[in-house]
Amino acid sequence: MKSLFVIVCFVTGLCAQDLKIGSKKFTESVILGEIATQLALSENIQAEHKAELGGTRILWNALRSGEIDIYPEYSGTILNEILADRSYKSFKQAETFMDSIGLKLAGPLGFNNSYALGVLQKTAEKYHLRSISDLSNYPGLKFGFTNEFMDRKDGWPELRDVYNLPQENVNGLDHDLAYKALEASKIQLMDLYSTDAEIQYYDLYVLKDDKKYFTEYYAFYLYRKDVAERFKKFFDKLALMKNSINEEKMIAMNAAVKISKDPVKEVSINFLNNKYNLGLHYQKENFLDRLLKNTLDHLLLVIISLSAAIVVSVPLGIYSIKNRKAGQFILSIAGILQTIPSLAILVFMIPLLGIGAYPAMTALFLYSLLPIIRNTYSGINDIPGHLVESAVALGLTDTDRLRFVELPLAARSILAGIKTAAVINVGTATLGALIGAGGYGQPILTGIRLDDTSLILEGAVPAALLALAVQGLFDLIEKHWVKH
Repeated sequence: MKSLFVIVCFVTGLCAQDLKIGSKKFTESVILGEIATQLALSENIQAEHKAELGGTRILWNALRSGEIDIYPEYSGTILNEILADRSYKSFKQAETFMDSIGLKLAGPLGFNNSYALGVLQKTAEKYHLRSISDLSNYPGLKFGFTNEFMDRKDGWPELRDVYNLPQENVNGLDHDLAYKALEASKIQLMDLYSTDAEIQYYDLYVLKDDKKYFTEYYAFYLYRKDVAERFKKFFDKLALMKNSINEEKMIAMNAAVKISKDPVKEVSINFLNNKYNLGLHYQKENFLDRLLKNTLDHLLLVIISLSAAIVVSVPLGIYSIKNRKAGQFILSIAGILQTIPSLAILVFMIPLLGIGAYPAMTALFLYSLLPIIRNTYSGINDIPGHLVESAVALGLTDTDRLRFVELPLAARSILAGIKTAAVINVGTATLGALIGAGGYGQPILTGIRLDDTSLILEGAVPAALLALAVQGLFDLIEKHWVKH
């Protein structure tokens, strides 16, 4: 299906006119992504913002594969995470390499958003904490770091070694949730981004990096060179943003979105109007429009993945009962797929299918296999032996026996497997938003990022209602069409 879509786009040239802009799953990145999007739209360019796509590797791989054309990135991340295996000693070397693989940088934008470590003021006073080195005196302190910081080269492992820190109670957390955990004293220390508005909001004490471990993280736009040739006017304007956003201005925009709850689009438009005097107008999004779009996206993910799973799983379940040795192998493979975390499957799909709906539907399809295959197998396997013997005695062929005896008698069990798969799909599909698939997961992710309960409920409540509706639909099908 994706190949056909690509062919149609190539022939018609429609897709070539779209500028695909990405951003990571934190507020500052989303703001910068939206600024680029609104700037493109002001030039009458069809632009799509694939917001909150997750971590660095997802965005980098999406850029390299052409799934997105541009996204905001940081000098320290490029050197210490993306190109860490090359051990470049200067950022200029990294720029030269990226140029050789068709990538360019626009910027720097003017601010440094470095990592830092922070504690509550009362924690700093209680333990006399002033610098990161002071942490070595308190091995019992609980740390909560972003999952990416837990693993990256310039993150916790090397920080621990450089400062000889003894703490073992260290957990990975979502960055936005870590602030709530810190406020509630569930953790005593977390990693910060130096332009986070929450530093002032929660009155945090930023520990001095006395060994100068953290490097500089200047913001840029990272983009594909071939795209710049197609959208020259946009990139000419983007170049004018060099050194146009200082730390104070970025903190103010972050605060407007995170603390004051102003819409990202409105904040981005206000910045562009002040910078370029564009006269852009913000039009408030309608709740019902968002709900309809998210519902259609979610239904598309579930219906296509579930339909494909039914087409594949029922024959596999039938084959498994007819050939039991092969059947055990099929059930084992389906079982193993079920044990892989859903987020891991989504990430595994990206190199093959990119980002968006295709990898999400593939992951949901794989998750649907086990309940349908197993219930098809069990439904046929549990048919009383004398009924099968009677069918044989009547001279029915294997095909007729399957069609008129085994499948009708196993229908209730098969339908139960499909119902289970459908309900699982509705819930798991919310994770698709992490790779740009949309659906009810989008407002949930945004709500978590902004600490906005109403947005979380905007995705969670419809997802729960859809799961109940799906279950009710299959109950009706069982009641009216499945023989007792």
